[in-house]
Amino acid sequence: MNPWLTLIGIGEDGTAGLSQAARTALEGAEVVFGGPRHLTLAGVGSRGREWQVPFSVAPVLALRGQRVVVLASGDPFWHGAGGSLMADLARVEWTCHPAPSTFQVAANRLGWRLEDTLCLGLHAAPFTRLRGLFAGRMRAICLVRDGAAPAELAAWLVANGQGATEMAVMEALGGPAERIRSATAGAFDIKGIAGPVAVALTGKGGGMARAAGLPDDLFASDGQITKAPIRAITLSALGPRPGVHLWDVGAGSGSVSVEFALAGGRATAVEAKAGRIVNIRANAETFGVAHRIAVVEGKAPAALAALDAPDAVFVGGGCDEGLLSYLWQAMPPGAALVVNAVTLETEALLAAWHGAKGGTLWRFDVAEARALGRMRGWQAARPVVQWRAVR
Repeated sequence: MNPWLTLIGIGEDGTAGLSQAARTALEGAEVVFGGPRHLTLAGVGSRGREWQVPFSVAPVLALRGQRVVVLASGDPFWHGAGGSLMADLARVEWTCHPAPSTFQVAANRLGWRLEDTLCLGLHAAPFTRLRGLFAGRMRAICLVRDGAAPAELAAWLVANGQGATEMAVMEALGGPAERIRSATAGAFDIKGIAGPVAVALTGKGGGMARAAGLPDDLFASDGQITKAPIRAITLSALGPRPGVHLWDVGAGSGSVSVEFALAGGRATAVEAKAGRIVNIRANAETFGVAHRIAVVEGKAPAALAALDAPDAVFVGGGCDEGLLSYLWQAMPPGAALVVNAVTLETEALLAAWHGAKGGTLWRFDVAEARALGRMRGWQAARPVVQWRAVR
């Protein structure tokens, strides 16, 4: 089967920057899809079709068998339409002619090592995605929505204590109208910004710690939260990393899910109380990880039946024999189960399961210095017993 679909990356220099193979495919196409700017740059006239709003690949797939071209900015598989199309295409149906991505062009203009630079698509994502990324002199190149977005990004940075961040506003990179202007977020005064636009950021320190166990007061909570020291121990036991899926059963404030997602994993937070569901969603948004956390309102184990299989499971409270039995059967081989207990009854349950299934059983006693009259003394938290086992 000859490929019927060709993806072509096009830059601000239009067809002059295309390879001969890409120009041949473009000239022979019956239909060309792209954004208005892409279609104008390619000069395809009546053959051009703008993407639907909201975005859908269905019009492209409906023309399967015709000679079709899809235009994208730079590399179609880096924040482009390529990835969206692949779910419905066999490898023999398509070919691709990429151009340098906006990230590549921006890094070359700035003299930055691309491998040391964060590359973020914020044109359709909230600025909160940046929240967990600021550290030292962090460098990031961000694709943004339009000419108004850089000023909005500057205001967000100031509101989040990053007013000293250096911003390079980069317009129409690679074309005759290319322009690069700089300002700090706190003194942002760049006017008349025209798309397409990218913003390069250089951090000036501060930011959020990336070690597990963030301060409790960063989270919206009704008091039902795994406290920072125990949360750090719990996350160590769960082993968050990119690609790993957590079931957070009885999620409370969602603090464990949030930190699991900040470490690159994804989580499904299951909680029966509606007020806590509000807090979980608010925390996911605040920390910029809402795209990695699914929130399910319901009581376990019934609420777990339709979920994707987990790689790790955390139960922070309210565990019983029925729930443990369900989880052990539902977990695939190799998945880790971590259960924290503060009651004698649940401790006894975990001791029995530890005897039957193995794993590790720990008791953690934590105390914090608090005011005691005119002096200070230790105030102990409830001891936490933690069982961890691998299925």
